[in-house]
Amino acid sequence: MDNNLPTRGQLERNLSQTIQKLYRQKLEHSPGKITCQLFGEQLAIVIEDALTAVEKTLIEAGQETDTVKQLNSTIGSIIESELKSVVETTLSVKVADVLFDTTLKTSRTGVIVTLDRTPEVRNPESIPKNNHSKQNNQSIVPQD
Repeated sequence: MDNNLPTRGQLERNLSQTIQKLYRQKLEHSPGKITCQLFGEQLAIVIEDALTAVEKTLIEAGQETDTVKQLNSTIGSIIESELKSVVETTLSVKVADVLFDTTLKTSRTGVIVTLDRTPEVRNPESIPKNNHSKQNNQSIVPQD
């Protein structure tokens, strides 16, 4: 065990804070609560109150049409690219894939990030579905 490594919780909190900063810097918007959770080689991110003031204003004006959806999609594309860099830098792991979507009705953004490998943490047993250590100790037995 390397005591210099961060814990899973420290990585998740750091990532949440960095994403909050990203939204403030790129969109001049402070989203609500940001939750990050590692699941082995997967990272789930939920961003509350993710819609910008412009998006909310258009929705309130009854413009929840293709215009708002297109604006949201464009913003999402910009943030998704930046988010990938933030995740790679914070977790020191390459990102293999990103699924990114926002629900206009609830103003929530959900992100599922597939990582090349599970990030190194001081407490790897705390990462749900981290089967790496279990797989190394199990032999495969064929079933009849």
